[in-house]
Amino acid sequence: MSFAPRHAGHAEMDMDMGSSNSTQQGGSSMMAMVFQTQTATPLYADAWTPRNSGAYAGTCIFLIVLSVVARLLVALRATQEARWLDHDAQRRYVTARGRVPLAEAVAHDPEAKTMVLSANGAEETVVVVARKDAAARPWRFTVDPVRAVLDTTIVGVGYLLMLAVMTMNVGYFMSVLAGVFLGSLAVGRFGGMMDH
Repeated sequence: MSFAPRHAGHAEMDMDMGSSNSTQQGGSSMMAMVFQTQTATPLYADAWTPRNSGAYAGTCIFLIVLSVVARLLVALRATQEARWLDHDAQRRYVTARGRVPLAEAVAHDPEAKTMVLSANGAEETVVVVARKDAAARPWRFTVDPVRAVLDTTIVGVGYLLMLAVMTMNVGYFMSVLAGVFLGSLAVGRFGGMMDH
């Protein structure tokens, strides 16, 4: 069976049939996925193929920097989310006419528990209300487009790093790992695990 297009020449069909026959006879046409150490491994395009060891080292340094940038972006996203959450917590809300005041609503809430809060010897009675489900924050023009740009950039850089690793080049793989290590060492405390 030939998978060549119908408009292909006879020579291409003959070559395809030959490879099909060798596959049927027990040969395998699948390429083995193993790590390799060739310095002339293309990255992202055929034009970006290191031709000497200096160009290969430059490509590895680029991958280290790109990995550090990926970690910086994750830390920036986590920091921004914390800022946005703090900003939402400090927003002032006014009660609408006809609504029950918060103190009255809390007093009648069956989930509310009266406790004593003590700090430096001063006691104050407080009411703790447990929220059963997470409330979604409203869509805001100053927050959500920025979040979308950050998420898209993080995913784009992540895919570029994934493509570098998928070349199965040991140097590229080690460069990505080194960049993730350096980035996490510098800003890992600000963000969680890298999104995939």
